[in-house]
Amino acid sequence: MPEPTPARPSGHTGDGWVECRCGARHWGRYGAAGLLLWRRLPAQDGGERAGSHEVVLQHRATWSHHGGTWGVPGGAIDPGETDVAAALREACEEAGILPADVRVRASHRLDHGDWTYTTVVAEAAADLTPRVSDPESLAVAWVEEEAVRERPLLPAFADALPALSGLLGRRLVLVVDGANTMGARPDGWWRDRAAATVRLRDGLAALARDGLPADGLGLPGHAWYPDVVLVAEGRARGVPGLPGGSALGALTVVDAPGEGDETILAEAQRHVRQGADVVVVTSDRELRRRVEVAGARTVGPRLVLR
Repeated sequence: MPEPTPARPSGHTGDGWVECRCGARHWGRYGAAGLLLWRRLPAQDGGERAGSHEVVLQHRATWSHHGGTWGVPGGAIDPGETDVAAALREACEEAGILPADVRVRASHRLDHGDWTYTTVVAEAAADLTPRVSDPESLAVAWVEEEAVRERPLLPAFADALPALSGLLGRRLVLVVDGANTMGARPDGWWRDRAAATVRLRDGLAALARDGLPADGLGLPGHAWYPDVVLVAEGRARGVPGLPGGSALGALTVVDAPGEGDETILAEAQRHVRQGADVVVVTSDRELRRRVEVAGARTVGPRLVLR
């Protein structure tokens, strides 16, 4: 039995036009969101073509706004719904893309003040075939990135395409110096380091779910949804990680055999080699220097402490 379409939240729908201060009308009384899903193109030798991707595009029904153009599946955000949830729901309704088959990586936002459109950028986590699943689509297809401009595009999508292209193929890994980050918050962590690590882990999971601001990370776009690696040492060891939710990555806890710095550096180096954007959370100056030499960015604990 196929997975059901994600249910809309209770209450009034977000469908409706907004008369924007820019002089245009936009769909979605609470804003709108869409899903830009990508996957790497396989090479002839069975590997992956470096830098080559294809994306899912929707051919919009002729009766719709800018009908006959190509864009991403999307629509109005409902009351109480996040932009990510709205994008995933719309992609399921319009293109048969199940949330469990994607991993959300980043987002781009067009903000007019009284109306926003968020493009949620996600990686295919399964060998999926999008399909027309409601009357709003004439066709849904994988399209090579280089061929996207050959199609008549929804004007706003065409305008955003250069910025969106800079988000394709990217994955953020957040490596957290557990001891240093806990030490930045005087909440009695020293009395029970394992319990403090659980609190930190759960806070990081919430941040990964809600997204981290791109400007705080030194990355393009609006927000990023990282895979998280929390490094624990000493009496903080032994805390289990957390599985990822639908469309979101897992949080891994890595126990350092001794001091945490070497393990943090090794984790950063490993993910950099795998092609990820790596950000290490620590205020330790020497550790920051070492991981930056390895190709990672660094931020202080304040970014992840609430």
